[in-house]
Amino acid sequence: MAQGISLKPKTLLLLDAHAIIHRAYHAVPNLTNSKGVPTGALFGIINMLFGILERFRPESVIACYDLPQPTFRHQVYDKYKANRQKGDDALRVQLESSREIFKALCIPMFDSIGFEADDILGTIVHRSKTEYPDYRIIIASGDMDTMQLVSGDDVIVYTLRKGLTDTVTYNEDAVNAKYGFGPKQLIDFKGLRGDTSDNIIGIPGVGEKTATLMIQEFGNIENMYAYVDEVKEFSKKDERLKKAGITERFFKLLLEHRDDAIFSKELATIRLDAPIDLKFENIKHWYECVDKDAFEKLIQEYELRSIRGKLERVIDIQMGKKPVKVVDDTWGVDTGKTGQPTLEGADTSLSAEDRIKVWLLKSYLNDPKPYDAEDIQKENGGKSLDDILQKDNMAELYEKVEKPLITILQKMTDTGIEVDLPYLKDLSKKYHAYVDNVQKEIWEMAGEEFNVSSPKQLGVVLYDKMKITEGSGIRIKSTAGGAKSTKESELEKMADAHPIIKKILEYREYTKLLNTYIDVIPTLVDAESRVHPVYIQTGAVTGRLSCENPNIQNIPIRTEIGRAIRNAFVARKGFTLASLDYSQIELRIAAILSGDKELIDIFRKGEDIHAGVAQRMYKLESLKEVTPDMRRSAKAINFGILYGMGVQALGRGLGVKQAEAQEFYLAYYSTFAGLSEYLKNCKIEAERNGFTSTLFYRRRYFQDIRSNIPFIKAAAERMAINAPIQGTDA
Repeated sequence: MAQGISLKPKTLLLLDAHAIIHRAYHAVPNLTNSKGVPTGALFGIINMLFGILERFRPESVIACYDLPQPTFRHQVYDKYKANRQKGDDALRVQLESSREIFKALCIPMFDSIGFEADDILGTIVHRSKTEYPDYRIIIASGDMDTMQLVSGDDVIVYTLRKGLTDTVTYNEDAVNAKYGFGPKQLIDFKGLRGDTSDNIIGIPGVGEKTATLMIQEFGNIENMYAYVDEVKEFSKKDERLKKAGITERFFKLLLEHRDDAIFSKELATIRLDAPIDLKFENIKHWYECVDKDAFEKLIQEYELRSIRGKLERVIDIQMGKKPVKVVDDTWGVDTGKTGQPTLEGADTSLSAEDRIKVWLLKSYLNDPKPYDAEDIQKENGGKSLDDILQKDNMAELYEKVEKPLITILQKMTDTGIEVDLPYLKDLSKKYHAYVDNVQKEIWEMAGEEFNVSSPKQLGVVLYDKMKITEGSGIRIKSTAGGAKSTKESELEKMADAHPIIKKILEYREYTKLLNTYIDVIPTLVDAESRVHPVYIQTGAVTGRLSCENPNIQNIPIRTEIGRAIRNAFVARKGFTLASLDYSQIELRIAAILSGDKELIDIFRKGEDIHAGVAQRMYKLESLKEVTPDMRRSAKAINFGILYGMGVQALGRGLGVKQAEAQEFYLAYYSTFAGLSEYLKNCKIEAERNGFTSTLFYRRRYFQDIRSNIPFIKAAAERMAINAPIQGTDA
């Protein structure tokens, strides 16, 4: 979202610490130090904080916390946030540890019994307007509740869409663009629509669209009820009611749930009077009073290796310096020192930024886990990365494949791709209407209106009301809270149990593509209607490229909506878009790596690979005898074996019983004995060495390959089979 320019001379960053740490905890799960102390949330919040500090360069930072005691909202409404799971011990430990980190970084912390972090944030924002008007305020949060505090370009919210890297910044114009009304009206929106995450009820049956129309017409809940009291009864001819989307049914609901709406608005309103002992004149510039030694000691204690040395860089940026990692003849960059580059022996054809990418690439090839130079040298007897890559036969992979891509990918990002914005706008209208219709069909099948996107509400409808799995023998996994799961994988098990399941899966697919591409891409274009995706070389352990802002690699091609989205990308005048693809690349690689004579024979003869496999498996005289069903079965196992598919999965894919799938499985491996032997050796090699290699010696390590737990070991074996093929493809 675009952000305007504030004229305020100073910037104050407010951290919604609890929300961000909670998000970081779920984004970086199961990360611990060697003593078993959980560190994932700490790793996440430090990285996010440093990213914000580099981007906005605030003079001062304040962290705001929730406390475990009930708040005033719980006192007036005992069901407030009642449906939220309590944080586990690992999260609670890291919440406390984060205070040590903020203390070392000279970041004061505020909390207050009976109030939430949002109320602390609101109070600081409110007081700053009168007590310290020189401050421009940036609120960094893990959710959207704080957007009601946005004001012009002077109070903005920097929040997370998902994970820790997909962020968006909202000033007042951006809030209006997203919702169709201003920040202060978000509390009216919540009062009408409710909020399932906080268990705020709102008015039953009022959804996002109707709540938006009501606010756009009346401004707020109070004005709406004043008009309802004025007209007293519903009329189809009333223009204001019509504009607000208020039908006769909704009119009755408004009257019945007046108190609920007003009470819900009160619950959603951030307080501006939390009792905190804040004196703005005592808030210091964080970078002038930071305790570097204490911070580095904490980083060592929690073994957050990849963060080591980053603090100096952030401080240099804050002070207006331009930090450059020192380069030498072997590393490309040093272990965290800053200063002017020393180029003796380094590749001077690359920019300083690209030299940093060079080091990251070399480190990534050595092991995709985050390490710093000092740790790599310690673990490899003092050898440099160049020595390690040479020893492991990856020097050529780096020089001929990875290194040339640095500048190519940057040029791709800089050039970007043109987007047909009017076309996307029409697409948005079309598919939002389609999703609305699918939702109505789901409601009709369910016999009630509910939030289809809410796992909890969906679970109640499917399992408690409709009892879809009762007596079916279908086993559905449970969530951590004990409720039956509504994940896509679980819904697919019930696809034939009731037509509502397929409609729910369709609703999810279309909603996801609307929220990921159709409605988001227009916010990412530049003045020339071009998006500039960032291509990442170190984002996947297989060596494949990943992509973000937007992720144009994962737009589906086999669905109507996916193809429609792809058509939004157009060539500039005088150019043509070309689509290039390798034919059956992974199966060809499997043939090369395994040396299987039968597979190689099929490719050399130019036969259809699936028909060729079917002919040999069924021992037919010619390809003409291969039926569509035979080819389909061959195709299922051709792709399945590349991902370590077992007999049960094959049976499900073919729609046959396990005994028949077993027979088919054995026939495949006896026909393609060379491939069978290769796949078996992949498992043996992975268990012996701890890794497997691609044709170009790229390694992938498997920590769980020697696990004593069968299903964990089996999962590692499947990855070990796939890694050389997918990695060579990459």
